[in-house]
Amino acid sequence: MSFYEKVKDFNGFNFNNFFNSITEEKIEHILVKDRVNEEDFLSLLSPKAEKYLEEMAQIAHDISINNFGRAILLYTPMYLSNYCVNKCLYCGYNVENGIRRKKLALGEVEVEAKAIYEMGYRHILILTGESRKHSPISYIKDCVKILKKYFSSIAIEIYPLEEDEYRELICSGVDSLTLYQEVYDEDTYKSVHVAGAKSNYKYRLDAPERAAKAKIHSLSIGALLGLEDWRKEAFFTGLHGKYIEKNYPDIELTLSTPRIRPHAGSFEYVREVTDKNIVQAMLAYKIFIHRAGINITTRERAEFRDNLLPLGVTKMSASVSTEVGGHSNNEKGDKQFEIDDSRNLEDIKFAIKAKGYHHIFKDWEPI
Repeated sequence: MSFYEKVKDFNGFNFNNFFNSITEEKIEHILVKDRVNEEDFLSLLSPKAEKYLEEMAQIAHDISINNFGRAILLYTPMYLSNYCVNKCLYCGYNVENGIRRKKLALGEVEVEAKAIYEMGYRHILILTGESRKHSPISYIKDCVKILKKYFSSIAIEIYPLEEDEYRELICSGVDSLTLYQEVYDEDTYKSVHVAGAKSNYKYRLDAPERAAKAKIHSLSIGALLGLEDWRKEAFFTGLHGKYIEKNYPDIELTLSTPRIRPHAGSFEYVREVTDKNIVQAMLAYKIFIHRAGINITTRERAEFRDNLLPLGVTKMSASVSTEVGGHSNNEKGDKQFEIDDSRNLEDIKFAIKAKGYHHIFKDWEPI
């Protein structure tokens, strides 16, 4: 059984009726449990649970300290290409957007790698638009070969692959995968992914499991909040994480809470997601899956990111550019979206220290 079958179990489920049935007594009972189940998790995402965010924050803080200590892994993304074949209504890389397209030559990859390495980073996340033609597996492997000279850990955020393709990249030096489902509601997924390979809902949904079967070390998943009701999307993200944890216990799992940001093109149907909503989702994730890390990107503003640190954050992006060649190249490709935290690395390191935490540039190294 794949996670798709789990999602289908909730077809026709009335989330509003469930939320309306939650009482304060129910939430208080959940918060004294050592472990919570699926129903408890959904209850913690309910409007009624908003009254208990302080209590949830203390529980999530204690869980995170016990499992992760006070270390925050810092990383930065490296965009290799912004060519894409998909027509996703919410993304600046939409094939119909008239942006400057660029793909780094291997020499440019090395220059970009050196620039990022000299900043202090030892973990790198490489990204491409979803175009097998412009960014085939062979090109990604060539890039990884260069990056291995500089970085202890290499993560990919690219188009979904077959299991044997993930295995091929793992053998070349990739150890981590970031793959957001974007939206778990299948009808909404079909409406915002108008054309291109990404329109295949189930193929994307099953991709993290294909990577897990190929023995990837780390997985990062999440929903792009703002495409659907955030409570439902957070629920399915948590269920997806729990499914991975149960079936692939050796995987290092991270959950993310990205929000839609301004980008090339226009998308008028963004659902409201407040800071308070992000906090509630994060806390519920941590209480539901103790060993899952939490990643907060520069989509969020600086003050908000700093205040999230004690709530279970384990990874943060820093000194980010969403442009192809954005750290070193004078002829950059257009960015994927606008970031909100534009601080330099030193400022973010200082902010982490001010909150009583310490930064790290790598949290493991393959033997």
